[in-house]
Amino acid sequence: MIAPEFKHVDYLPLVGKQAVGFIQQSAKNKKPFFLYLPLPSPHKPVLPDESFKGKSGIGDYGDYVMETDWVIGQVVEQLKKSGVYDNTLIVLTSDNGSFAIPELYQVVQTGHRPNGHFRGQKTDIYEGGHRVPFIVSWPKKMGKGRMSEQVVCTTDIMPKALSVAGVKIPKNAAEDGYDLLPLLLNEKQAGSLREATVHHSVSGMFSLRKGKWKLIVGRGSGGRTKVPKLDPIIQLYDMQKDPTERTNLYLEHPEIGKELETTLKRYKEAGRSVKF
Repeated sequence: MIAPEFKHVDYLPLVGKQAVGFIQQSAKNKKPFFLYLPLPSPHKPVLPDESFKGKSGIGDYGDYVMETDWVIGQVVEQLKKSGVYDNTLIVLTSDNGSFAIPELYQVVQTGHRPNGHFRGQKTDIYEGGHRVPFIVSWPKKMGKGRMSEQVVCTTDIMPKALSVAGVKIPKNAAEDGYDLLPLLLNEKQAGSLREATVHHSVSGMFSLRKGKWKLIVGRGSGGRTKVPKLDPIIQLYDMQKDPTERTNLYLEHPEIGKELETTLKRYKEAGRSVKF
């Protein structure tokens, strides 16, 4: 988190003030509470507060990200002040990758890649469009410093929240969500938590990730990134050996491609990927 000395809490954006006030009141009630905090930053329009201008050294967008970090830090600080931080489950994530790659977004300076080394950007079917941070804090239950190689999805947040609250998931809800609680509590898992994970691009191009394999049903990125569409109409990548999705293995492993296509078709026909 960015140190809070840049600003005073009185200057928190409205959504941050509401969150802090909600935590203060809820903690006084001595009852469990749920807070969904959909920050509008650092989305466009890029409008960092004057007190953050120039702080990042990589333009207005970087300054706006720093301000966003600071707001989140103030929310966490209030949890600590209210005495509920250690037993509060916090999830911090994003809905998609960034547009802000050096080739396409001039406010980001050379050498800064918000999508890491992954291919593509927001709107694309590639990892740069879908792989985002998924940070979880729950000191009393989880401890600190753990990292998991399991593939998880934002659709897993709802069943996890219900599980933490001791509520059974209705059969007509969370149709693509898996309960993350055993994973968070470091309970032993027999294989992967999820059978597979479905993505699609802005144009509706589908992808299925299962184990180390990722299937893309279509040519190119399905989004803004321009890619020569010379490959077969199906793309297949080994995400362990080739996380940047450069070597299409569909012609070498057609049987794996067909298996993943069958799974994707089953999900589409069932209208869900989780069985109850």
